[in-house]
Amino acid sequence: MAAPVQRDELVELDVESLAYGGNGVARLNGYVVFVRRGLPGDRVRARVTKVKRNHAEALAVDVLSPGPQRVEAPCAHYPACGGCRFQDLAYEAQVEQKQRQVDDSLRRLGGIAEPPLEEIVPAESIFHYRNKLEYSFTQTPSGPALGFHKAGRWDEVLEVERCWLTSDLGNAIRNRVRDWAREERLEPYSQVDGTGYLRHLVVREGVNTGQVLVVLVTAPGEKFERDRFVEVLRSFPEVRSIHWAVNDRPAEVTNVPSTLLWGADAIEEQVLGLRFRVRPNAFLQTNTKMAERLYGVAIDYAGLSGGETVYDLYCGIGTIGLSMAAYALTVWGVEVEEESVACALENADLNGITNAAFYAGNVGQVLEELRERAGEPDVVVVDPPRAGLAGKALKRVGEAGAPRLVYVSCNPTTLAGDSKRLHEEYGYELVRARPLDMFPHTPHVETVALLTR
Repeated sequence: MAAPVQRDELVELDVESLAYGGNGVARLNGYVVFVRRGLPGDRVRARVTKVKRNHAEALAVDVLSPGPQRVEAPCAHYPACGGCRFQDLAYEAQVEQKQRQVDDSLRRLGGIAEPPLEEIVPAESIFHYRNKLEYSFTQTPSGPALGFHKAGRWDEVLEVERCWLTSDLGNAIRNRVRDWAREERLEPYSQVDGTGYLRHLVVREGVNTGQVLVVLVTAPGEKFERDRFVEVLRSFPEVRSIHWAVNDRPAEVTNVPSTLLWGADAIEEQVLGLRFRVRPNAFLQTNTKMAERLYGVAIDYAGLSGGETVYDLYCGIGTIGLSMAAYALTVWGVEVEEESVACALENADLNGITNAAFYAGNVGQVLEELRERAGEPDVVVVDPPRAGLAGKALKRVGEAGAPRLVYVSCNPTTLAGDSKRLHEEYGYELVRARPLDMFPHTPHVETVALLTR
């Protein structure tokens, strides 16, 4: 049938629910319209931005009648900033929506009629919870500034004065670097034409240690005085590690090799009583307090009694594997990022853990070799990226045939798809699953799942 709306048309819609990804769902003469910034129960005036055969997309420009779950967003930059999607949705509704997302994915994509889903673990703090933020430089009438991309824009950065996801210290460090950039009259990099110099600022905080690591990312060339930059940051006693990285590619990435300008080459964080060294590009869950809850659920699901061989795949800096080491016979970690592996090895030494080893490699390529070296696993833990067990990884994990498979997922859709394949091709059954809200005010949800065979 022909779509009942046209692009750029203004329509009034009643938002019924939220879809995965966070857009509101409304219907117009039976036709589905996904409404950005529309919340359940809202009646909105929306501008149609895209029309497809089976659905349309729209942006709410006016809230004619707010729904019962709509609240006042505290951030002055909301909703122009693309960092938070749901500051205006009551937190209780956010966690209910995330629970439904996981349940729906397991039913619809996983083919599980009654998912064994436990109650979601809400965030301990709904603001100031991130231990890492990456800011982009931009040009303003007052000079260089730092902020985040505007919602839906790759080419525009919104200056941020106070971000509600970082700490007061994180905000102060960012603003002081902004002032330094203005004092030095340095030019921000333009993603549009590739001109300029300053690209990004990365601030990582050890929430439980109070230590801070800072990385300045620039275009090629040394156009600033190192000593002055270090002096500026050393005015914060919490800053223990200062790095400079050069990105000579158009892509907006920060995980490039860096040069240590001052201090230690890493900071420390504490998780579940263990010490972890964190370098600029090493992976660590960005919500430290909820990471402890996540690892606790993973340890519970692993059901360790002290005699097991555990594979920790996509192990990052070893947080999950090292947290399990005290309850297992041996832990073997695999991670593709060599910097994270180096941190994992150091972290084992740092904590006096002698029954854990870590190797750099692609999970799909090295798992057979690991089985020959370490023996067959009793428990496999996987913590893959959003794409899930891509490539040969799922096949290799399935062939390993561990009796217990603990799947830590940041994407319910790939968790559901992988669970279905593991069931159909390798005989695994999903027996437990628990969502955790690591990222309040965003559509993202983590889930720990237990599959057995």
